[in-house]
Amino acid sequence: MQEMSAIIRGRVQGVWFRGWTRETARSLGVTGWVRNLPDGAVEVLAQGNEQQLDHLETRLWQGPSLARVTAIESRRTDADTLLADFSVRR
Repeated sequence: MQEMSAIIRGRVQGVWFRGWTRETARSLGVTGWVRNLPDGAVEVLAQGNEQQLDHLETRLWQGPSLARVTAIESRRTDADTLLADFSVRR
């Protein structure tokens, strides 16, 4: 199981990005969480196999219809502690 940590920048707050990410991740069978950051970015921690995380990262570039993603900084490692679901954190 791999873990992807990503920071998504652009117009990603106030455009339903977190809820869309949760639904997208769940549809791909990915676990983890998503949250807004104070600087206007969104942070994602996702766990899955390589293919699932590749699909999620591709979808994050697209985002929901009102979002405009300009950059994604991501890195992958082996997951230490497995998460059970994908949630929105506040």
